[in-house]
Amino acid sequence: HIDRAIFAELQEAAGADFVAELVDTFLEDAPALIAEMRGARAAADADRFRRAAHSLKSNGNTFGATALGAMARELELKGLAVDAASDTAAIAAIEAAYADAAAELKELSHG
Repeated sequence: HIDRAIFAELQEAAGADFVAELVDTFLEDAPALIAEMRGARAAADADRFRRAAHSLKSNGNTFGATALGAMARELELKGLAVDAASDTAAIAAIEAAYADAAAELKELSHG
């Protein structure tokens, strides 16, 4: 779920302790971004939906959660689907990918 080379490069560049702090912040922020996507979908707010997807994409990619980043990128670029059920399913898949990435990030950053 995490590209170990990307994560190692980040630790080398920023330091393991600082990266652990960044991971903790990501683990706090990502669920709020996913909730923001759900709320934006419910409100049919395309701009809010794209912004949340963009932030999740960028943050995930920073830590090597490339599958999560790719899923969020797809939603960012696509925007709101005509069929709300499609977006709801995609957000659920992102949530599952986040859970997997979060578990691995906790292990990598805190041992």
